[in-house]
Amino acid sequence: MELVYPPVTAFAISVFKAMGWKIDVTGTEHVPASGPAVIATNHVGYLDFTFIGYTARASGRRVRFLAKKEVFEHKLTGPLMRGMHHIPVDRFGRATDALRDAVAALQRGEVLGMFPESTINRSFVPGPAKTGAARMAMAAGAPLVPSAVWGSQRILTKARPRNFQRGVAISVAYGEPLAYEPGDDPSVVTKRLMEAIRDLVERLWTLYPQQPADDSDRWWVPAHLGGTAPTVDEAEELAALERAERRAHRKAQRRGGR
Repeated sequence: MELVYPPVTAFAISVFKAMGWKIDVTGTEHVPASGPAVIATNHVGYLDFTFIGYTARASGRRVRFLAKKEVFEHKLTGPLMRGMHHIPVDRFGRATDALRDAVAALQRGEVLGMFPESTINRSFVPGPAKTGAARMAMAAGAPLVPSAVWGSQRILTKARPRNFQRGVAISVAYGEPLAYEPGDDPSVVTKRLMEAIRDLVERLWTLYPQQPADDSDRWWVPAHLGGTAPTVDEAEELAALERAERRAHRKAQRRGGR
């Protein structure tokens, strides 16, 4: 029974319309109309999953996302995430648990959404990724569909104030499912996956219909394109610091629970 997903989708659509967000999507024919699939996309903003879920509706599919367990433990978002049958990932637990649940969902014919980078990339340039998306698709024999989102960072992203501006353009693109063989190395498949995602992102950069309003608004444009977003190296340094802080916080919690 889908008691939560339809009304949440209807609410999201009403917000899109009220805000005048212009959502352009290409390649939805690459999302299978039936059967399992893994949609793997870049990650530039907190609303990326919303725009992927919205645009996948063109193929008649509901996307179940893998998301950090903390979101499921929140008193507001938790019931929604569980009701929409998304899948929790314990970043400090066993990766095999989330992989097992994801493969089981794929075997039931679900479409799963994944952010292979596992966190928002502050450079807005797709970077190194974990192998989870490839591994779960390969374990279930499911199509692995590369995807890209652009523009969502202007609304809500890491280390920036909220900007619920009207008329923001959001671009989404899906690519052809990645070809792989059952015995392929997941690391090699992941590398090819990220190359496909980068190609899609570059296409969205080129075709994006809006430009920064002034120099202060260039923060959402990658540094190599003349923007003031952190460089790839700077973004990786910030991500490494965040990972270290999370590990330290987790250790402190464990010590406090003894």
